[in-house]
Amino acid sequence: MSLARAIETGDLTQLPSRRDEDWRWTDLRGLIRVLPPVSPAFEGDLGAGPFAADEALTIVNGRGPASLAVAAGETRTVALRVIAATDATAHAARLTVTVGEGARLTLLESHEGRAAGYLSQTDVQITLAEGASLERIVLAADDPEAVTIVDAAVTLAPGASYAQTILTSGARRQRIETRVSHPGQGATVRLDGAYLLHEQRHADTTSVVTHSGLGGVTSQLTKGVVDGQARGVFQGRIVVERGADQTDARMGHHALILSDKAEIDAKPELLIFADDVQCAHGNTVGALDENALFYARQRGMPFEVARAMLTQAFVGEVVDRIEHEGAREIAAAWVAEQLGRGQ
Repeated sequence: MSLARAIETGDLTQLPSRRDEDWRWTDLRGLIRVLPPVSPAFEGDLGAGPFAADEALTIVNGRGPASLAVAAGETRTVALRVIAATDATAHAARLTVTVGEGARLTLLESHEGRAAGYLSQTDVQITLAEGASLERIVLAADDPEAVTIVDAAVTLAPGASYAQTILTSGARRQRIETRVSHPGQGATVRLDGAYLLHEQRHADTTSVVTHSGLGGVTSQLTKGVVDGQARGVFQGRIVVERGADQTDARMGHHALILSDKAEIDAKPELLIFADDVQCAHGNTVGALDENALFYARQRGMPFEVARAMLTQAFVGEVVDRIEHEGAREIAAAWVAEQLGRGQ
């Protein structure tokens, strides 16, 4: 069941619902009563995206390139723009990304809501060959009335490296899911994210990392800030299968609630079926430090400025882990902009 399948068939029963355990906080079947028409081809000026790169791929209303291949030994930086450009329509897209042996790819991926009330699903299949590396930075700026799904399936070969940072301001319903097949054998994974939500926006960050071989490393850090009547969802699952000894996997989710009407649902999980592993997870949800706010105000700082400064510092740990310098600067500016909107 998926939004893409429902769009393809017109069958609302294909939508996931709260009866599905992994979707209980992001119910689509109870929200979508009628499917809108399929998005048309779009012709017009799309302007510039948030990222700059020598190469660019653009998918508009579900139409665009179906694959991106980086040859063995190559180093490339590609800006991928996924744009919804027509109001109250529905579309789905699928992209296959392959990174050859020893190659390096930086994928600067933006999801841009240039329309209102659309339904969208984007599926990304990523395969990394032995010794390949990919850093994927995802900036999701959807319309507040949109329903969007971004689903990435990542398969690593031994010695490969995958790093990901997801930055999102949410939508009416939004889910960004990442599923990683981790072989161990010197492969490394970093999964980071930040959701900054206000008004009535919803963001669901879900991930599953499955370790199947010896000596794999996974590091995961997600931070969230919710204000107004927004709702943040974090679901992180790390599975260590039998025989995946010497796995080192660590997950952290930490969130701030800035409003009495905001909500955060978090479900971190470790499923360990091997011995000789180092695995841990942490989860905290709370408010800003009142003492820190007090000291800032004692120095003449207005309350909203003090709150934004402390919140930006809280999220900054995720931004600082971005390796690509230009994307790191854009991410820092995005955080400042989102916190300014929430005031």
